[in-house]
Amino acid sequence: MDDGGTSGKRLTFFMAKSTLSFVCQNCGAAYNRWQGKCDSCGEWNTLAEEDTTGATSMPVSVRSRRKGRTFALESLTGKSNDAPRLPSGMTELDRVTGGGFVRGSVLLVGGDPGIGKSTLLTQATSMLARAGHRAVYISGEEAVAQVRLRAERLGLADAPVQLAAETSVEDIVSTLSEGAVPRLIVIDSIQTMWTDTVESAPGTVTQVRASAQALIRFAKKTGAAIILVGHVTKDGQIAGPRVVEHMVDAVLSFEGEGSQHFRILRAMKNRFGPTDEIGVFEMTGLGLREVSNPSELFLSERDLGSPGTAVFAGIEGTRPVLVELQALVAPTTLGTPRRAVVGWDPSRLSMVLAVLEAHCGVKLSGYDVYLNVAGGLRIQEPAADLAAAAALVSSLVNAPLPTDAVYFGEISLSGAVRPVAQTSARLKEAAKLGFGRAVLPESARGEVGGDGGLALNSIGGLTSLVAEIAARGSPRGNRDTSREGAAEKNATPARFRRENS
Repeated sequence: MDDGGTSGKRLTFFMAKSTLSFVCQNCGAAYNRWQGKCDSCGEWNTLAEEDTTGATSMPVSVRSRRKGRTFALESLTGKSNDAPRLPSGMTELDRVTGGGFVRGSVLLVGGDPGIGKSTLLTQATSMLARAGHRAVYISGEEAVAQVRLRAERLGLADAPVQLAAETSVEDIVSTLSEGAVPRLIVIDSIQTMWTDTVESAPGTVTQVRASAQALIRFAKKTGAAIILVGHVTKDGQIAGPRVVEHMVDAVLSFEGEGSQHFRILRAMKNRFGPTDEIGVFEMTGLGLREVSNPSELFLSERDLGSPGTAVFAGIEGTRPVLVELQALVAPTTLGTPRRAVVGWDPSRLSMVLAVLEAHCGVKLSGYDVYLNVAGGLRIQEPAADLAAAAALVSSLVNAPLPTDAVYFGEISLSGAVRPVAQTSARLKEAAKLGFGRAVLPESARGEVGGDGGLALNSIGGLTSLVAEIAARGSPRGNRDTSREGAAEKNATPARFRRENS
């Protein structure tokens, strides 16, 4: 049939076809069909059906002809009337962020439920509001009355913080666009937010990604600093798609044990500051109290004179921190002995045990080994190798280490003790807290500036330290089993000297 020659000119409008896929709620990986296990992260039963088209109702032919708008390009040089950073008033928080909040930056704060994220952010917004800045706290999990109750408990009810209980991103952006631009906006939490641009349920990967993108655009456009609170999984990772962590400028982790009274704020990512700084807080009845000297806090409950304890002089960012390492070596009844570690890398523990057995003659194949960093602090630097080895040998031979000694040094696979950075800062912190001696790598003596009067025991290999500790060993009580008796004989100083000669 003749259509008047318009068949080639007819504009055909296609409606966006809904495309369903199965998205992992843990890592954000998408699949065409449902399956029990996510191949990307290995989690089970985390796939949920979502509409991931994200398409608009604009016809394809119209979108293809649409031209982008031009925008002005600027140079690197320029003046700004606003300060580059806004201090929060909390020294420990500013230390982790790099000196304060950068205008237009977006921070993601994660932590276990009940760890104190809302308390920390309530205190931060209250201090900024009292300093004359507009601070807004948007809660998607609690009512305004519940936030007020927390502020009254913290003694911050008089702070002029603007509160709201809202979950619609469009409503939040529209409200915050009126009046003066807020200097700090807290969104608690990003998993409760939803936007009209996608049809998924709140909390799904698609909604979290779209909501975060809308808030980030608002922050970059207006210059307001936004803090997004994120839930964490059972492994301590921030829940939701990993792409959210790449979208934000900084990722902060609020850590701590429920039985402990202090909390650690650590930067996992920071585009405007260091990523190795930590902030230490103490949870009290009146909220979080800043701890200016974490070493005194971590060493306040030391068990002096007990075998298996060693004080490690570590560095967290630019701050020296002294912490106690506790080790327990006990005969095992299992075919495969247990290796449990809290607060340290399990791979480093396995390496130290292998070096002790291969180069120092310390046979630990018939023992369960437990290592704990007292206070719940997580140590990431390899300088703790020497302190961990000293604590392990001390527990094995029942020889208490000197109570006024600190240990630090990296152990190589050959048994040599390698130097570590910032030796002088570690020694100064130890001298300030009353320690009298330090066990450190031999090659680090040249880096020592002012040791503060400490007696330095420099060692080149792990063998000498093991022999020194074993020489002070004593029998463990009145235990008379044949297996333990043989183990005690294997731990005598004579055996150490014979196998290491």
